[in-house]
Amino acid sequence: MSVEKIIGEWKKKTYKPIYWLEGEEDYYIDQLVGYAEQHILTESEASFNLAIFYGRDAAWADIVNACRKYPMFSDKQVVILKEAQQLKEIEKLEAYFNQPLTSTIFIVAYKEKKLDARTKFAKLVKERSEFLTTKKIYDSALPEWVNSYVTKLGYTISPKATMLLVDHIGNDLARIENEIQKILINLKTRTAITEEDVENFVGISKDFNIFELQTAIAARDLARAVRVIQYFGDNPKAAPIQLILPSLYSFFSKVFMIFGASGADDAIAKQIGVNSFFFKGYAQASKTYGYEGVERILLLLHQYNLKSIGINASRIDDAALLKEMVVKIMM
Repeated sequence: MSVEKIIGEWKKKTYKPIYWLEGEEDYYIDQLVGYAEQHILTESEASFNLAIFYGRDAAWADIVNACRKYPMFSDKQVVILKEAQQLKEIEKLEAYFNQPLTSTIFIVAYKEKKLDARTKFAKLVKERSEFLTTKKIYDSALPEWVNSYVTKLGYTISPKATMLLVDHIGNDLARIENEIQKILINLKTRTAITEEDVENFVGISKDFNIFELQTAIAARDLARAVRVIQYFGDNPKAAPIQLILPSLYSFFSKVFMIFGASGADDAIAKQIGVNSFFFKGYAQASKTYGYEGVERILLLLHQYNLKSIGINASRIDDAALLKEMVVKIMM
């Protein structure tokens, strides 16, 4: 069952006795836990009927006892177990899963991993609970996620603004959401998010960022690339090298995939997992450097990733290391 469907049922006052939420993507688990904590019970009901436990500090017996209590001044109570993956002897919740109380809504947030599906307890959980498992979305799907999220709120966002957010923040849905909300607060009567908004309200330069460095390298524009790197050197928090190198490696990995793809530009963009709006930059890089050139760039990026952590390199500042690498790329 999806997050949207579960919340939709909760809004209709339709509840199951147990919800098991697990997986690698905390964002969706936090959405459900946050809604349950704030909205299932009224403020007065929550005073008597909301119990929250944390796996590291809780005992399984205390959790079961809380679940077996009857609600006061309400027909429902909510028991939430956060960070359930840290609960010792979690399998001892089995007895409650076999005989849950219908007046209790028990929500288990088992983050960052999944139960071993081969175990008896895991099979029982799937059988007896409303079960949700989450996965980290692919980096290539982040722009689409941003667009979908913004559209649901009744706004639009320019492609470049989307890429600025994604390249700067990475695969952190909660942080992306927070930054978008920050922008929306400042839009006032406007409904379109631009790259200027990202620059002004998130603090990402629209002219000096990873996306612009990537574009400069794709066009073999050394002067422009050096200007961007110099900005990074003067503003170390803007784009640390540990963020730049994986981003460039991802870009050129997709460029490399072009050589094995076929069809029109839109079809190739889909095959390599990029937005068709940005495919021009990938195609330009493939033509500028060719098959062997892109292969060489991927090897250089690997070498400089090792150098950035002190392997096979004397200590050198990040900006100088990036300049050295970019010169070798464009040779």
